[in-house]
Amino acid sequence: MDHVLINEGQVKIRIPPFEKVSSRAPVFYNPVMELNRDLSVLAIQQFKSEIEKGLSICDAFGGSGIRGIRYAKEVSGVEGVVINDVNPRAVALARDNSLKNGLNNITVCQKDANLILRLCKGKFNVVDIDPFGTPSPFIDSAAVNLPRNSMLAVTATDTSALCGTYPEPCIRKYGSKPLKTEYCHENGLRILAGFLSLSFARYKKFLTFKFSHSTEHYLRIYATISKGAKKTDKSLNNMGYIAYCPRCLNRQVFYGMAPLVDARCPRCEHSLRVAGPLWCGDIQDSDFISGMIEKSEKLVLNRRKDAMKLLKLCKAESKAPPTFYEIHTICSKLKISAPPLMELLDLLKAAGYMASPTHFTPTGIKTSAPLELVEELIEELVERRNINAEA
Repeated sequence: MDHVLINEGQVKIRIPPFEKVSSRAPVFYNPVMELNRDLSVLAIQQFKSEIEKGLSICDAFGGSGIRGIRYAKEVSGVEGVVINDVNPRAVALARDNSLKNGLNNITVCQKDANLILRLCKGKFNVVDIDPFGTPSPFIDSAAVNLPRNSMLAVTATDTSALCGTYPEPCIRKYGSKPLKTEYCHENGLRILAGFLSLSFARYKKFLTFKFSHSTEHYLRIYATISKGAKKTDKSLNNMGYIAYCPRCLNRQVFYGMAPLVDARCPRCEHSLRVAGPLWCGDIQDSDFISGMIEKSEKLVLNRRKDAMKLLKLCKAESKAPPTFYEIHTICSKLKISAPPLMELLDLLKAAGYMASPTHFTPTGIKTSAPLELVEELIEELVERRNINAEA
């Protein structure tokens, strides 16, 4: 069979030709995830700079081997990479691609992802779980075996469940109720983060979320693992619920696993809709993301421009409270046209509030300001623009 040559980062691999990205492809390779892999290389390189030992990485769903091969080739301080896949054709191709890139620090395995994670207890200090669909069946195997001072990277492509289009699968897979709102992709990230935290908490381990993003059809989270019963219990104080009013767009965060949640919106008395349990704490680490940006200068990234744009947005929103405001949704409710987003951000900052764009949508803002003030400033900007137009 003829193969297609792929150039990505510093590596070259061969894959079988395919018509569309699908789990039924002879060997799984997704060109759309090139940005994901660029960011993964940066994140793991930054993690390596923060620990004092070499990296032993498990790519649990190796497919063509592209991700694991890039880790072995491009991340300094990698002592070994295990590329695993249950598909024998993928295993053969990943092994061949590894050899063609001149790498001798890669082991290729053909095992179920849960089995490879269970068998190699304590062997890995980086585990990457990037399946086709939900990662939920594989998280416990990572949680039981990943040691302290290690990193977990997780991708979820079942966004229709996590973001509220189909609530029942989200409840079944993640133990959380989603909501279809203008900030539903952030809700999805927080549901995934909460699920990860609760899974690791069973083993007296807690997560620190370093970098998280929602891009195209998937959600991606990077977290470091620490250990200790008391600190794990304390970390779970970041679990909670987000209540949303579909009438006035108000939202409230309720911390705790079983908090007393208002039935009615305090602003307009409409019935509230509730999402959770989910993670209400930080999902971005400004210092970690700054390190990724700095290290990008020394790496070959095919999607450098997109990666830098995303990282800078995530860094800017790192200290923002949960959820964001979608300006067009607010303006539709107010029955006015939308003002320039940057002008609104400037007014919010001048009023003393944190305010930034968000990577979730180009028409969204993250801010510590109350919704009432956001609406007031939007109306002020629109009125000012109308006066200027009439002058």
